[in-house]
Amino acid sequence: MSAAPPRNRREAVADALAHIAPRLPAFEADAVLDRALASPGLRGAAPGTAARLALVAYARHVFTDYDDLLDEGYDRDSARHFVLNDLNATLTAWGAAPIPEEEAEADPEDEPG
Repeated sequence: MSAAPPRNRREAVADALAHIAPRLPAFEADAVLDRALASPGLRGAAPGTAARLALVAYARHVFTDYDDLLDEGYDRDSARHFVLNDLNATLTAWGAAPIPEEEAEADPEDEPG
């Protein structure tokens, strides 16, 4: 017997997030899920896309020096380049795939978090 399909968007994104980052601690998953659901740029995205982009943005803002670099005057692309190794270390610790350099600049949500 298969599991019932998600009943709402929150469940669908949560299911996708659990699949994308199976070792993500529950308290971090809640924060990523809240970010995915609150972001205007992710409202129309497929659940898996919303989960992945919110996960990357959350990790970038919370677990790297990205915001500090922006505060020091670095542009977004440069700051993202400099934190990529730390970002990928965090993602892989959570069981998520790292992002390649050419995707480091992609982020539909610009708000710091």
